[in-house]
Amino acid sequence: MLEFDIVAFFAEYAYQPMLVYSFIILFMTASSFGLPIPEEMTLVSAGLVAYMARNPQLYPPPSPDAVGVNLTFLSIVCFLAVIASDLLIYTLGRVFGRKLIRTNFFNKRIGQTRFNKINKLFQKYSFWACGLFRFTPGIRFPGHLSCGLMGIPIWKFLTVDGIAALISVPTQVILVAYYGDVILAQIKKFKMILLVIIALVVLFYLSKKLYEYYQKKKAI
Repeated sequence: MLEFDIVAFFAEYAYQPMLVYSFIILFMTASSFGLPIPEEMTLVSAGLVAYMARNPQLYPPPSPDAVGVNLTFLSIVCFLAVIASDLLIYTLGRVFGRKLIRTNFFNKRIGQTRFNKINKLFQKYSFWACGLFRFTPGIRFPGHLSCGLMGIPIWKFLTVDGIAALISVPTQVILVAYYGDVILAQIKKFKMILLVIIALVVLFYLSKKLYEYYQKKKAI
């Protein structure tokens, strides 16, 4: 049943374009803040929705006049959502600057070790590191934050990050939109593995929260 549920989930939104575009903006913003919604997952999901809208014979619309997700517009929305979320994080670093380093938020989300690693990348690649962060999941958020914190001019940040996003974002969406059948086949093939992975992720998250709760309780 799992593969049916996954396919049905994406097919349901293939003909609700405005809802899809809104979700992309919301998820990209949440992802940029380090929440557990990987940007790549959002882009692949968007591509799957577009794939289904492009194949109405396989995934028929709910009504004859239903309008499916437009691939070109979807790619543009994804690109702009990514750039806007990156710019938001850059702005936080630029406005609040060094005050961020002394906050619990900084220590929890980034930490001094990761920050030092980012500084080394800046020393090696200068402002070109802004584009490198786009292709490096895990340091994307702290990297963009550091771009603002270190005073990288906004036009340089937008130029480099924009070029990197223009290469990576529409490409992922379009590829999945044209070859979504391959991904769906893999979902069906590895449905049990996917279920186990999801269960393990949820279990790990709950265990971590429980451990943190008891640690705080002991500290009181």
